[in-house]
Amino acid sequence: MSDDARAVVLRRIRTAMPTTGPVAVPRNYEHGALTGPADVAWFAETVAEYRARVRYIAPADIATMVAELVGAGTAVIPADLPPDWVRGVCTVADDPPLSINELDRADAVVTGCALGIAATGTIVLDAGAAQGRRALTLVPDHHICIIGTHQIAETVPQGFAALDPVRPLTFISGPSATSDIELERVEGVHGPRTLDVLIVDGRR
Repeated sequence: MSDDARAVVLRRIRTAMPTTGPVAVPRNYEHGALTGPADVAWFAETVAEYRARVRYIAPADIATMVAELVGAGTAVIPADLPPDWVRGVCTVADDPPLSINELDRADAVVTGCALGIAATGTIVLDAGAAQGRRALTLVPDHHICIIGTHQIAETVPQGFAALDPVRPLTFISGPSATSDIELERVEGVHGPRTLDVLIVDGRR
């Protein structure tokens, strides 16, 4: 298409569109907790709807549960993951950074997270403490994510209010999945095929 033809098309589009002034978008979202502490049961329910496996555990049981999930395999971990979380588990720390092939050969990855959002069943990572770089949670086929009850927000606006927008944010809603035109669901295409979410009572 020549420049003149493009200009004609764009002029016709502008002519056909209604002329309106700036539209005011309300931003008075609810940012505070709706009913005090976040609804942990709601978070667990929405996470499970995405076919993630959810478990409630006490802080003292983290290592036992992680060991059960990893089994005889090897888990990749961020360099700053609390050692008590993977006591008795065969681990490989991402320090120095592992290659993509090394990450792909791992049986699982164990991380913490920045926060969870109950309304959408979403877990957010921001490369902060106990989370590591983004590739850690995108390449291995099994992600074990540990979240404290104090890290759960109820709504998306509440979640965004608690996040730093300049950090590299990754939003996870269940295992990686996609579907074709026949609605055949395929998991593990863009990330882990299996997601285990361990909800830990953060008040203890």
